[in-house]
Amino acid sequence: MALLGHDRYCDEIIIQTDLLRGLLKGADLSTDVPTCPGWTLAGLVRHIGGNLRTGETAVRTGETVDDPGKQVPGVAGPDGDDPAELDAWLAEGAARYAGALREAGPDAEARIWTFQGSTAFWVRRGLHDLVIHRADAAAAVGAGFTVAPEVAADAVDEFLELLSGQQAGGSPALAELRGPGRSIHLHATDTGAELDAEWLIEFGADGFTWRRGHAKATVALRGPLTDVLRVFYRRLPADSERVEVLGDPALLDFWLERASLG
Repeated sequence: MALLGHDRYCDEIIIQTDLLRGLLKGADLSTDVPTCPGWTLAGLVRHIGGNLRTGETAVRTGETVDDPGKQVPGVAGPDGDDPAELDAWLAEGAARYAGALREAGPDAEARIWTFQGSTAFWVRRGLHDLVIHRADAAAAVGAGFTVAPEVAADAVDEFLELLSGQQAGGSPALAELRGPGRSIHLHATDTGAELDAEWLIEFGADGFTWRRGHAKATVALRGPLTDVLRVFYRRLPADSERVEVLGDPALLDFWLERASLG
């Protein structure tokens, strides 16, 4: 269940894009992105900007977008890697996407590739894609990374919801996440009780289930919420000094090797 309202999601798309742009100012765009092997900062920017324009086209036209190269104006971005041109293209893409989502409201339909959902789905997906890729950019330039607690908690929720959907759809990797008596507990150590930033993932005979809450588990991952999120998205090693793993670390590694949005 989404924690934020539609307008807040739209606002955050602009906010996260602006924070990303701030990280890129003065950076060498040929720098490798360590959390996205094979990508440079320029490639990361083009990926993000292309996603924003693809989302905007799907929302604004109501058509299925399955060939962005042909259907989405400006999806490839400017010729060359001029930082100022890429920055302007990225900012415009975020503004256009957020604008299309505001106009459509949360209940319109949109389809990208084979994924059909409401604008409520795509605004949330778009935000958290930006959040995680901002973490990638921060890692590349050696900058710190923080996220508003409610945004980070919603990102963990969304990640688990999407994985649950993929599990139901027959994902071979996620099918291995089963076996009664095993569980993973996530515990944010820097948030108030009102956010309830704890999660329990339980393995069963038919797969995994999850819920919010505190419970003893086979393994626990504890740390600042932003860092728990980064570990879960494989943007921070589970053995980082920024987090603490209690119990059976092999189970957490087993999960992380298989739990991916692809």
